[in-house]
Amino acid sequence: MNAKQQERGEAVRELREILKPGDTVFVSLKHVSRSGMNRVIMPFIIRNNEPRYLGWTVAKVTGRTYNQNHEGVNMGGCGMDMGFELVYTLSRYLFPEGFKVEGRGRNGDESGWDNDGGYALKHRWF
Repeated sequence: MNAKQQERGEAVRELREILKPGDTVFVSLKHVSRSGMNRVIMPFIIRNNEPRYLGWTVAKVTGRTYNQNHEGVNMGGCGMDMGFELVYTLSRYLFPEGFKVEGRGRNGDESGWDNDGGYALKHRWF
């Protein structure tokens, strides 16, 4: 295992301790490039009425770069909700096998398990 893989593994373990299925990750748009093809988004959670910024750790887990100037995760592209994309991708890395569902899952599934870990975390723009 190389240093980058080890760093990602440590970041995944750290976030798994903090985030559980059903938690909401808030995202804040910090910067948009002139071309509109790049955004800097800061993910954070709120615990005990205090924000906990997750940008650097989320960047490590998702394989994206952290933008120190604007304090957020670089997200390239356009034409979709990039905040959702960031949280969905993070969630897929944290819960690759899926997650337990209370009651009915997505699309009315009653199995008690959702195979797509990308939907384990909720996102909300702040």
